[in-house]
Amino acid sequence: MAQKRLGKQTIKLSNPPSMLAAAAVVGPKEGEGPLSAYFDMIQKDDYFGQDSWEKAESKFVEEAVKRAISKSGVSITAIDYMLAGDLLNQIISSSFAARNLEIPYLGVYGACSTMAESLSIGSMIIDGGYADHIICATSSHFSSAERQYRFPLEQGVQRPPYAQWTVTGSGATMLSATGNGPYITHVTTGKVVDFGIKDANNMGAAMAPAAVDTITAHFKETGRSPGYYDLIVTGDLATVGKEIALELLKKEGLDLQNNYNDCGCMIFDNIKQDTHSGGSGCGCSASVLNGYLFNQLKHCELNRILFVATGALLSPISAWQGESIPCIAHAVAIETKPSEVK
Repeated sequence: MAQKRLGKQTIKLSNPPSMLAAAAVVGPKEGEGPLSAYFDMIQKDDYFGQDSWEKAESKFVEEAVKRAISKSGVSITAIDYMLAGDLLNQIISSSFAARNLEIPYLGVYGACSTMAESLSIGSMIIDGGYADHIICATSSHFSSAERQYRFPLEQGVQRPPYAQWTVTGSGATMLSATGNGPYITHVTTGKVVDFGIKDANNMGAAMAPAAVDTITAHFKETGRSPGYYDLIVTGDLATVGKEIALELLKKEGLDLQNNYNDCGCMIFDNIKQDTHSGGSGCGCSASVLNGYLFNQLKHCELNRILFVATGALLSPISAWQGESIPCIAHAVAIETKPSEVK
């Protein structure tokens, strides 16, 4: 009998793992945004000294992981697993970074939900007693993502106003069986949701229903209300998807107007930086969580957050074949005082 399950999608961790340390490494555009003060490193060169954008993205992953490890004080040889993934074909950014880091590696793929997915799996592994230290990471790169999913930048294709700007950056979290928090207390695993959207530029609208499905499941299965959390944050619906999510949540009887935000809305100044609807990509929610949000939790500016990363599970092949865009969202509850967990 699965005694830790609260329902079909949610589990309550008996021994909540601690987020021992976190790091966010971003590109120049992200460094010009409103959260610049919270990033560990702002790389001034999108190429990161490499000869391709894809190699640069792997470098972002490696740097974020190294910085999180250094901040944690844990020896790299004491890390039991590295859980990571990204958007590129066969998650090459993460795999190539793992090749250099020489940590036992489990590659995961949830598109832009990968940060929450890796934290979910890592937390369950630690709670189950199978590891003491796990590093979780993900990344994205504007130029590598555009080349893979849409059009080569050299074509100068005009982006529609509802399009999002893929974040160039990486975030990494060191999970530990011991530590002073913040702690991951609950995990709500998403289901694949598909509302039939086929426009690969309209990611926010495609992913919003998946976010709503997971958030609704979390509250139903935990018995909590939205007011329990200081912040409920999705990533990366941006302005278009955020508006849709709020509307759909109201239909489910959930009013999140006062404590809801989206990482895609937070990382850029859409008007000043001309990012249209806002940020997207695995690196979007990962950078906001491991930069700004982790800082707020460590300083108790926030004590309870529900982090809900969203992902569009399309590929260039499926898009070219006229398939719709299936999406998913995974949620983790992060709290500073697990002794008070309901």
